[in-house]
Amino acid sequence: MSLVALAALAWASVAQAAEPPRLPMAETEVAHPALPPILSPRDRATVVDAILADRLDRVIPQVMQAHQIDMWVLVAREYLEDPVVATMLDAKSLRARRRTILVFYNPGGGKPVERLTVSRYGLGGLFQPAWNPDVEPDQWKALAQLIAARNPQKIALNVSSKSAFGDGLTKSQHDELVAALTPQLRERIVSGEGPSISWLETRTPMEMQLYPGILRLAHAVLGEGHSAKVVKPGVTTTDDVAWFYRARLSELGVDTWFHPSVGVHRQGVKDLLSGDTVIQPGDLIWTDFGITYLRLNTDTQHLAYVLKPGETDAPAGLKAGLAAANRIQDAVTGAFQVGISGNDILAAARKTAMDQGLKPSIYSHPLGYHGHGAGPAIGFWDNQNPDPRGAGRVNPGTVWSIELSAFAPVPEWGGQEVQFRTEEDAFYDGKTVRYLDGRQTSLTLIPSK
Repeated sequence: MSLVALAALAWASVAQAAEPPRLPMAETEVAHPALPPILSPRDRATVVDAILADRLDRVIPQVMQAHQIDMWVLVAREYLEDPVVATMLDAKSLRARRRTILVFYNPGGGKPVERLTVSRYGLGGLFQPAWNPDVEPDQWKALAQLIAARNPQKIALNVSSKSAFGDGLTKSQHDELVAALTPQLRERIVSGEGPSISWLETRTPMEMQLYPGILRLAHAVLGEGHSAKVVKPGVTTTDDVAWFYRARLSELGVDTWFHPSVGVHRQGVKDLLSGDTVIQPGDLIWTDFGITYLRLNTDTQHLAYVLKPGETDAPAGLKAGLAAANRIQDAVTGAFQVGISGNDILAAARKTAMDQGLKPSIYSHPLGYHGHGAGPAIGFWDNQNPDPRGAGRVNPGTVWSIELSAFAPVPEWGGQEVQFRTEEDAFYDGKTVRYLDGRQTSLTLIPSK
């Protein structure tokens, strides 16, 4: 069944509510797109809960089977949520309550995975309550009894020295949990790193129906900042633009997962200028911008040129620099294969780019519930060699931030080398990498008055 058909079936069970736009993935980016409709908090909650219910039904059985575990126990304390638990709370359960314990148990034999909560409070009907404090006041004992009754062969706990996403169980909670188990059950404890990463990195058909529209929202706001409405050459500073983005998102009721970065490349100046730098005609503006909406994150970098009086286009050398970055993007997306590592993609993409005479710096990463998401990295800006963080395998059904730079000389600037930074979000289905809402292939032009 196709991705679209699967999503349609899932959405059919959702109560009628306003929904965000469902846009098709596209290779070509719309310049200055219109701002899409933004949902009310109530309608957002409906969408978030529908996605979560579908993910629990669809992804959890796959994760437990793939990592050959029959029980996965997650523990979170209020305001100290495990990064996985935080994505499993319904839209009205903003935090873990006191101590929230979630248990997944796969009984095998084709039976459905049990979803249990050994907690004082419910979780939107998504997990079956499995603790009666009036019968057993000790929460840890109640958990231990539940585990012993099911007698799992592998008990995954989120403890990992390699990944923060699989390391959400705090030391005190780990010690108390283990102490409550029998010696026999303690020997069956394994790391929950694998299932944590798989849960977080896997995108569902429902999510992929909405992700392009989420990125369109980010692109629309980004375009507002790259316009004469915001940028007044000779007056506006790079910090002014960054804070415009923060204010605009606040006005729209949309979150940002990091403070926007704005800087300019300027003829005759070697390094990127930022902070209280006043934007001038002839500057190349670079912006790094990302939002969080419906629990999913975007991460994009765009370039804009401030026209000098009398100019109608950017210098050819600046346009060529962006084109070089686009070619490096092609090298990265063309290197994706299921089962190879992020380090493998990095090496292959760098070779392809350098064989074309390009000077690349590649630092792409997974994207989803976190901006720097779960899964293998593809290089780092300060390390273009194999890295332990890039050793993980690439899986289908994942979203990526294709982030990189091309270093290229600009003849019109006396051969000055400029770093052309680009970042676009894309989906890997196991066969091809497709951009969610296109990619920038032309510099945005900002007029000077």
